Amino acid sequence: MKSNILVVDDEPVARQSLTDILKLEGHNVSSAPNGQAAVEHVRTHPIDLMIVDLRMPGMDGLEVVQVVNQISPETEVILLTAFGSTETAIQALRLRIHDYLLKPASPVQVLASVKKGLARRSARSRVSVVMDTADVDETVEVFSLKDGTTVDLSRRQIKHKSKVEHLTPAEGRLLKILIENEGKVFSHRELVLLVQGYDTSQREAPEILRPLVSRLRHKLEQFPSLSERVVSVRGTGYLYEGNK
Repeated sequence: MKSNILVVDDEPVARQSLTDILKLEGHNVSSAPNGQAAVEHVRTHPIDLMIVDLRMPGMDGLEVVQVVNQISPETEVILLTAFGSTETAIQALRLRIHDYLLKPASPVQVLASVKKGLARRSARSRVSVVMDTADVDETVEVFSLKDGTTVDLSRRQIKHKSKVEHLTPAEGRLLKILIENEGKVFSHRELVLLVQGYDTSQREAPEILRPLVSRLRHKLEQFPSLSERVVSVRGTGYLYEGNK
């Protein structure tokens, strides 16, 4: 089945060039000259992947992505920009962007990124189906520690006597991944992919993950027997230690 791709760029030559490259690969390709037109197109058409320029008059690329994430969260996004900076890249990745390419990106780079993005979209769709099926079973995943602390992963809830703490979906996913893989060291990059659903560089991953880990650690502070099990491995990532 052909994939539906939207190219968003205010420069006509760049827009046409990308459109032609992708059409030659057999994709269904549409284009938009600005952010507002892109948003309207996504509202009315199914889009598997969107390539959007960062710097555009009116709505810029990041603003477009914020809106598209709300109306079509399954759409993968590749951001193109001539103004590369780590800061912008991190901001973009926090918005669930699949990739970040500097202009002028070569056809080989663009096609490789598109291929990965579409593969990730397919993988996420399969995971969603599995999760939907699992929800029907209403499986309760509860872990208990020796001091009576319980972690209900399905409800994202931690209890100890009268203390109760609720986790956000992202915090819950992070803790679930660590607990269910006791003793396994996960790199920052692996955790960003598993928890947030997008890939990033090994250099940028710690910056993206740090705020989430900080919020989780803050909530775990009132449950010492649990918090001491979530261990930071210097320069690498995190693990959940058992038998403490």
